[in-house]
Amino acid sequence: MLLPILTLALMVGPTATATITQLSSCEQGGPGGGSVVVDRQHLGASEMDLARTIVDVVQQRHLPRRAGVIAIATGMVESGLRNLDYGDRDSVGVFQQRPSQGWGTREQILDPVYATARFLDALIALPGWDTMAPGRAEQAVQRSGFPDRYAPREPAAAAIVDRFWSGPDNPTPAPPSGGTEAVQAKTLCPDQGGSDVPRDPGQADPKKLPPGFTLPTDVRQRAAVGFALNQLGKPYVWGAKGPNAYDCSGLMLAAWAAAGVGIPAGTISQVHAGHAVASIQQVQPGDLLFIPGSLGTAKIPRHVGMYAGHDLIVDAYDTGTGVILEPLSAWTSKIVAIRRIADPSSPSPPPGGSPL
Repeated sequence: MLLPILTLALMVGPTATATITQLSSCEQGGPGGGSVVVDRQHLGASEMDLARTIVDVVQQRHLPRRAGVIAIATGMVESGLRNLDYGDRDSVGVFQQRPSQGWGTREQILDPVYATARFLDALIALPGWDTMAPGRAEQAVQRSGFPDRYAPREPAAAAIVDRFWSGPDNPTPAPPSGGTEAVQAKTLCPDQGGSDVPRDPGQADPKKLPPGFTLPTDVRQRAAVGFALNQLGKPYVWGAKGPNAYDCSGLMLAAWAAAGVGIPAGTISQVHAGHAVASIQQVQPGDLLFIPGSLGTAKIPRHVGMYAGHDLIVDAYDTGTGVILEPLSAWTSKIVAIRRIADPSSPSPPPGGSPL
């Protein structure tokens, strides 16, 4: 009677361990702690930020640590833990989910919080998912043409989950719908995303659009700006990507996902997204504006807002303020980079971004 139990135990857990080597400090990091090498794979600050988000969603749903390992192993194989807006056929996002296969709309899948939730829905619907051999649960969800790629990533995925997990493990099986209270995953660096622009509410109502405000006419700009403006008043939480709270870069990621455009996680990666805009005189609605912020520098800006049009910026300001409107004039002297994510004159954003 003991032999089958022992065999099962050996099948479930990863057969090897992986170590994480830190490559960058908090100055080049973010909520995920910066770039690392894990099991000979390089993961940048943006990738580790997405990994932290995946663990956060797993913990918010009170699922076992094993669910995080499976999800991150899948993301490492499918996208390298990147929020890709392209892939095989109509595959997009960190898990390369396909709208045509019922995973959601392109816009939804490009939101890592939604994509992770949908992956977890499919995972926990599998009978015995938590006791399957390494790689089996991933393949059952993804139905990949390369099923042998998942199991070798599990040791590295387990090391990443250990890096972000807070508190004890959760029991198995967990309730299908999870709990309701938020459980934040660990952020390995202190909050460096807050703004330092002096606020003057007399210049612009922080929570209300002025009379006569109109959204841009371009479809993607309209979707991104409209989404960001709909978040006015929501709280700022370091590392959050919605739907109930955001940090500055998380708001930008979610807003452009709503427009069907995937951008990286984290300010230091977003500052290379799309293409550079030469001057403030050329700014358009939806453009990302970067400033050093409270702890950044001109070379490594740590705060980002979106130009909403009508000389207004929408941004997740800091933990005490939340998502607000600010006058463009208050930012002008501090702006160190402007990035256009989707140009109305082109059918799609430039792949891979371009230099500052």
